[in-house]
Amino acid sequence: MFIDSVIITVRSGKGGDGMVHMHREKYRPRGGPDGGDGGRGGSVILQVVPTLNTLNRFHHNEIFSAENGKNGGPSNQSGKSAPDRIIQVPPGTIVYNDETTQLLGDLVNPGQTLIVAKGGRGGRGNQHFASARNQMPLTAERGEPGEEFVLRLELRLIADVGLVGMPNAGKSSFLAATSNAKPKIADYPFTTLEPNLGVVELDEENSLVIADIPGLLEGAHEGIGLGHDFLRHLQRTRVLIHILDGLSEDPYEDFLTINQELSLFDEHLGRLPQIVVFNKMDLPDVEEKFESLRERFAREGLELLPISAVAHTNLKIVLWKAHDTLKRAPLEEIEPEMPVYRAEEDPRGFSIEKEGELWVVRGKIIERAAAMTYWDQPGSVRRFQRLMSGLGVEKALRQAGIEDGDTVSIGDYELEWQD
Repeated sequence: MFIDSVIITVRSGKGGDGMVHMHREKYRPRGGPDGGDGGRGGSVILQVVPTLNTLNRFHHNEIFSAENGKNGGPSNQSGKSAPDRIIQVPPGTIVYNDETTQLLGDLVNPGQTLIVAKGGRGGRGNQHFASARNQMPLTAERGEPGEEFVLRLELRLIADVGLVGMPNAGKSSFLAATSNAKPKIADYPFTTLEPNLGVVELDEENSLVIADIPGLLEGAHEGIGLGHDFLRHLQRTRVLIHILDGLSEDPYEDFLTINQELSLFDEHLGRLPQIVVFNKMDLPDVEEKFESLRERFAREGLELLPISAVAHTNLKIVLWKAHDTLKRAPLEEIEPEMPVYRAEEDPRGFSIEKEGELWVVRGKIIERAAAMTYWDQPGSVRRFQRLMSGLGVEKALRQAGIEDGDTVSIGDYELEWQD
């Protein structure tokens, strides 16, 4: 079982107590204070280990505690500090405070560490409280309590190339045929319920790391079909191989749907270079409709490559094309995501204003969706209408008093309202 999101509790150690003690020595009845300091409590630290690629180890262990520091002793002896509790995590682990949703860190580079619960400071012994007025202080400090937090760890796979497409398009078969991965493969939608990583050896010097992301459904950016859980794994990739199902009724419509879901979830995903392939060419019915579909993509300036994951047809061509595209793609060093403090804004929110005879709708998702909609394609328009309904825009316009024939402005587009 692949686990890519877990909730854990971390507890750092309490600092050791400082000691109250007076020095005792023959002929020195008032030797003065010599109580030692307590040791520091252990911190809980996350550390990136590049050989790990899942969060499975956290499934059976949800509480991680560090030890307390030792108490101070006489003769100015400080207590021993406790060792830190090191928790190993895979590259691509993002850490949130589960209670406040605050982003604490983004762990991507080997050896990178993040202190998630700082150990308590050791208490000071009474030696620190002596003064001219109080030369025999009976005062010391107890150790500082440790910290306890509930954390949410999310894993974003780090791969060069991501496979995207509708459910049952053949992504798992492609990965199995080209790499050392062994994904579960069957003949029904949503076979892949967890992401898979595979290493593709092109030759002795060149290789690719490919992530097979489960099939996306319309509405994935809203979490439909576990969309959020899967889409975040694509955010580390630099090139996408878009696999179209040759048995689909409308592969081109599928292509538009997937790209819209990618861009609605993250604008960066919509800008990634794509290699578009038409799978299942080993089937006669699929082969017959390839030419017309290739011409349709060509009119949009896109190249469509025919493949068969089952028959291993043209797979090397696609992989080398991905490799060449990857070399040309700008190499962006993975920057850890840092906390950004801003007023929370609901990306699904919107506003409606009446400006003269025009109804103006403003909102991040609805405006972006309008800009991405192919208005000359009925299916794309229907998706936009469903999105308006799902966001509550349609209902809000009716409640505001819109009438048949009124004009609605969304971004750069003006639409005529029809009941």
